[in-house]
Amino acid sequence: MDRNVLVIGAGQAGLAAGYQLGKKGIPFLIVEGNSRVGDVWRRRYDGLTLFTTRQFSALPGMQLPGNRDGYADRDEFAAYLEAYARLFELPVKLESEVTRLARSTNGFEAMLSTGDIITATDVIIATGAFQVPIVPAISAEFGYEVLQLTTAIFRNCDQLPDGPVLVVGDGASGRDIAMESRKRQSVLLSCGKPRRLLPERILGKSIWWWLNLAGALEAPANSFRGRLVRKADAFPDRGLQKEILQKSGVKLMSRLVEAEADIVKFSDGRQAQIRTVIWAVGYRDHTEWVDIEGAVDTNSGFLHAEGVSPVKGLYFVGRPWQRNRASTLIMGAGSDAAEIINKLALNHKYNH
Repeated sequence: MDRNVLVIGAGQAGLAAGYQLGKKGIPFLIVEGNSRVGDVWRRRYDGLTLFTTRQFSALPGMQLPGNRDGYADRDEFAAYLEAYARLFELPVKLESEVTRLARSTNGFEAMLSTGDIITATDVIIATGAFQVPIVPAISAEFGYEVLQLTTAIFRNCDQLPDGPVLVVGDGASGRDIAMESRKRQSVLLSCGKPRRLLPERILGKSIWWWLNLAGALEAPANSFRGRLVRKADAFPDRGLQKEILQKSGVKLMSRLVEAEADIVKFSDGRQAQIRTVIWAVGYRDHTEWVDIEGAVDTNSGFLHAEGVSPVKGLYFVGRPWQRNRASTLIMGAGSDAAEIINKLALNHKYNH
């Protein structure tokens, strides 16, 4: 039987998968819900920069232009993805969101938002890890007078009404958003578990250069070193240490535990009145469109082992910690895609 692969998502993971499929000569199509390649990045907050330096933010076969030790912004990286798809002539069908994926007689059937139906012998889901922002249950305790935003909705400080802003979550996005919001309003940043931040540079080299040299980024997820890296969950400070935040006027608070109308209470007993709350506590998988038994767990999301689903013919690229720390980053997309395409080709060889 002739095979054809459907890749869902034209972000870095989907494009890396397309590049590897092209090298193998396997027919494929990439579908993307947005109107342009890279829009998944263009729609994020204005001040976003990549987590990794340009040196470690490229896909196979094409470098990311610019200072290799600097950080690309969202629009620069979006343009890079668009140029990448053009360079390798990757077949991308835009404005074609998959609204339902189901099994068919010879593989899979994908219903698109356009009404079209695409059949495929194999499917690679490459929709990324940042899909649906998590909004905690405590959000229901706020009154109508409090504007609630998420990392997916927030763009810049011009969106904010007058009055104090509470940013919940002190990861990289939460810190970025707190600094941006501080340009217009007073800001509280609610911190959860203690975070370990890495220095941006050591002896003139990017921390990512050192981590890569030490093998920390490619250590298997279940190895001793991999478990240590995962537990630490550290990221470069990029000038956003707590001391810098405080000097910039961001008030650091403990964990948010209670809300009533526009009054919030923190785990150390402090209280504050706020006008806006911005949720930056992470993301969950958007899985409702996958109508395949055994592909999804209602609690943990997509099921897979190093990118291979228990459902025959279904694969993933771009999952957090799919194989190692690099899997969560742009730098891991190429190697993870190569691994998955090799497995896909091998499984097809033995099953047909």
